[in-house]
Amino acid sequence: MRQLRDFLIAVTAVVVLALAVYLTFTTAGWMKRSASAHLWSTPTVVREVQTLSDLVTVKYVMEKVVLLDDAKWYGDSRVMLLAHGIVKAGIDLKRLQPGDVTISGKTISIKLPVAQVTDAYLDDTQSQVIDHSTGLLRSFDKNLEQTARQNAVDDIARAARRAGILDDADKRARAELESFLKQAGFEQVVFR
Repeated sequence: MRQLRDFLIAVTAVVVLALAVYLTFTTAGWMKRSASAHLWSTPTVVREVQTLSDLVTVKYVMEKVVLLDDAKWYGDSRVMLLAHGIVKAGIDLKRLQPGDVTISGKTISIKLPVAQVTDAYLDDTQSQVIDHSTGLLRSFDKNLEQTARQNAVDDIARAARRAGILDDADKRARAELESFLKQAGFEQVVFR
């Protein structure tokens, strides 16, 4: 009985020792792979960055009162709209070309496309017609409110540009891309 117990202890010790040796070499291989530098090529980086597509980085919410008057000799038609608009801006990364990216070791240099307004629209749940009047000899003009809404979108997008939405979008896009590229293994990111 004692011989059987000694035999089982010896077999268990050999199995534990073999497992320890196996795990030591396996873990060392994993460590070596993760510690090695990943070499990126310019087309690979361009392809990976382009997968981000439209990098929308800024959203402005603005309100504006729009008064549209259509005066004719036979009467006036007027609409007053309280427009609640949303303007988004960012960078279209699909426009990035291989010539816009330079890689030197762990440093990457990128020339980004210019920031642009990607979307401008009215929030219909918060926009409302405050006043709509039609002259005595005029019929109701259904296009007048649509025209006022389109004018409001154009005015809000223009106001967002004047308020600096494109500069904000550019700054935030650079910060987002710098973080993304540093996580990919680059130590220095330079924007031209």
